[in-house]
Amino acid sequence: MIPQGFIQDLLSRVDIVDVVGRHVELKKAGINHKGLCPFHGEKSPSFIVSPSRQTYHCFGCGVHGNAIGFLMEHTAATFVEAVEDLAQQVGMVVPQDERSPEQRERAKAEKARQQSLTDVLARAAEFYKAQLRKAPRAVGYLKGRGLTGQIAARFGLGYAPEGWRSLASGFPSYDDPQLVESGLVISPDVEPGEDAKRYDRFRDRVMFPIRNVQGEVIGFGGRVLDKGEPKYLNSPETPVFHKGRELYGLFEGRQAMRQRGYALVVEGYMDVVALAQYGIANAVATLGTACTAEHVHKLFRHTDMVVFSFDGDAAGRRAAVRALEAALPHATETHAVKFLFLPPEHDPDSYVRDLGAEAFERCVETAVPLSRQLLTVVADGCDLGTPEGRARMLNQARPLWSLLPEGLLRRQLLGELARQGQMPEAELQALWLGEPVPSTAASAPAGPAGPAGPAERPRWQPKADWKGKGDWKRKGRDDEPRPAGPRAAPSTPMDNAVRLLLQHSELWETLADEDRALLHDLSGTHGALVHWLERQLTHHGPTPWAAIQAGLAADGFSEAVGRLTGHLQALGIEESDPAGDLARAVADLRSRASTPLPGGGGATDDDRRRALEALARMRERHGIAPAKPSDL
Repeated sequence: MIPQGFIQDLLSRVDIVDVVGRHVELKKAGINHKGLCPFHGEKSPSFIVSPSRQTYHCFGCGVHGNAIGFLMEHTAATFVEAVEDLAQQVGMVVPQDERSPEQRERAKAEKARQQSLTDVLARAAEFYKAQLRKAPRAVGYLKGRGLTGQIAARFGLGYAPEGWRSLASGFPSYDDPQLVESGLVISPDVEPGEDAKRYDRFRDRVMFPIRNVQGEVIGFGGRVLDKGEPKYLNSPETPVFHKGRELYGLFEGRQAMRQRGYALVVEGYMDVVALAQYGIANAVATLGTACTAEHVHKLFRHTDMVVFSFDGDAAGRRAAVRALEAALPHATETHAVKFLFLPPEHDPDSYVRDLGAEAFERCVETAVPLSRQLLTVVADGCDLGTPEGRARMLNQARPLWSLLPEGLLRRQLLGELARQGQMPEAELQALWLGEPVPSTAASAPAGPAGPAGPAERPRWQPKADWKGKGDWKRKGRDDEPRPAGPRAAPSTPMDNAVRLLLQHSELWETLADEDRALLHDLSGTHGALVHWLERQLTHHGPTPWAAIQAGLAADGFSEAVGRLTGHLQALGIEESDPAGDLARAVADLRSRASTPLPGGGGATDDDRRRALEALARMRERHGIAPAKPSDL
């Protein structure tokens, strides 16, 4: 821990006007300095920096603090990073009294290592920029996408040549291990004594440098010029680059976010650059991953509103659900979140090029608020005209509502969900929070009161306990031995598919997109488990079954998982071909989804299948011959 005395000494030597002035344009206003607030969008300056008090204060949004707090809020630096930055500016050395010499040396070495890697990446960015000027094909591609040289220079766009070792001409030594550590060069694993043939990770691609909030290059995204896979190739995880934390375009778009009052989250690098070309410079993109809660938290350091933009197709809708889950922990009455769905034939890049910036901004104005998006998501697939549908909706809503922080928005949404589920709000709150149901709620009528009906007749009650005479029983039935435990329902293809994916999470990547969509649309607990698994894979990648099982238990899925896996564990059965078993289960699901089962018009195929299976089991238990097709 840094001694408090050092903090006080540091703040007495630092001039907050100089610190803030590096990030905000300030003008003298009497004894103070004034400028546009960097923490919210405003047109008239209300942000005051006081050199006498060494503090800043905004009369518009209320933020205030000292030089350390400004760096933490404005650049997303940690407390220690902000202190070290300020100390370096005034020539002070941060004391590390409570750390051992070994810990101090490790921390110093790690910081030097990170700085060295960002230097290597910055040099690569300059190399790629120089190569772009020599590549007419890449320049033609960017011009064809409507980009000018000014916008390309602003984002530092470049080009990685086609050769396998092009970076060798940009660095003194192609064998430098930092080229591999920074993700620029790939060195295959070889047997001891063999020579590893290194080669460039990025070849024949337009290069998008990824910067952190301080403006340092920490990674790259490369896009193919023609058809090819993958369309986008990103830097791997390195000591300075973590996909789940960083956002493309955040460094370039911070000022525009404050001016416009919101951050726009899109899906691709080209969307960010194209929107900036048309004057919409407040866009950022995730780096090939789903949006995380850390992404949202970082954006709320720079603005009070986040608008997610998605394609209108099924994949876009699924991405919106994941973004909703990431945003809920940070959504409050002061932090707004909205969802923008474009027509299926458009992404932000094509929309703004075809219809213009004004049309796109009108779409943003009609974006769906988080509250309405939540109600839409939880009601998906639920018939709210029936008690069953409303119960299912509330069951789907509970885990999402629980992610909201305490506050007015959480209370407002509880009321909306209670009205949609036709339950008293106090009763729903007590049920979800594990509290006793208030007497007023427990006795409240479920619907509007009608005219009083006749008094209910008292039910018949026996006068004494009944005692049978003789040793009676139904002939032949009670002589049979009864099973020791409850009967387990046979596993369905839906059970098998979900169980195999949980126990062998690496198989998720082997599925086709249409099969993933099919599993996403599973109803009830099966669908919830698939959604849980995809979130797990997004954040942690393929994980052993023991870790998956622990995570499911922590999130309240123990009973559901027990129903799927318990009978196999009890019998000690292990699959010899899990990939093949999964393929067969998914194929069975596809066939059932495409071939309707006989039955009533209001039931789903899954409902009818379960009903037919239950009927068959009932006939078997009672010794009735199997039903003929005409009976069905």
